[in-house]
Amino acid sequence: MRYLSFALLLLAPMLANATIQKADEVVVYKSKSLMQLKRNGRVLKSYKVVFGENPRGHKVMQGDERTPEGRYTLDWKNPQSRFYRSIHISYPNAADKARARRLGVDPGGDIMIHGIKPQWKGMENYLTKMNWTDGCIAVTNPEMDEIWAMVDTPTPISIYP
Repeated sequence: MRYLSFALLLLAPMLANATIQKADEVVVYKSKSLMQLKRNGRVLKSYKVVFGENPRGHKVMQGDERTPEGRYTLDWKNPQSRFYRSIHISYPNAADKARARRLGVDPGGDIMIHGIKPQWKGMENYLTKMNWTDGCIAVTNPEMDEIWAMVDTPTPISIYP
């Protein structure tokens, strides 16, 4: 019996991961501060999210503190992010780069879905009530753990105003 308990203890993480439904699309509504993980058009999970300090409008350049709008791809994960964990959004795309070139500005980059810096523990309630990123999409660390498990790369992401 002791060996069976030990075997189940070792298998528990694998069994838990086997039941996780994977999203095939992520949708963000900036005006609602809402992110949805979807599979076959059905919402699997919804999250309240925060953005950059200047969230209205499409990201145009480095430092504007806006989150891009449009269709992108979640294309790689960073388990060693300074913001706990992060998933990269493929901004800027060709149109974003062309717009920035016409305006003579740097379009910026490194736009992520991420958690909260571990050293900011205890500030989660405060940070979930205000837009504080430089243009990223932020959630709590437990939420980031769920998102990390449910979203593989590449996965499309649509970001609406």
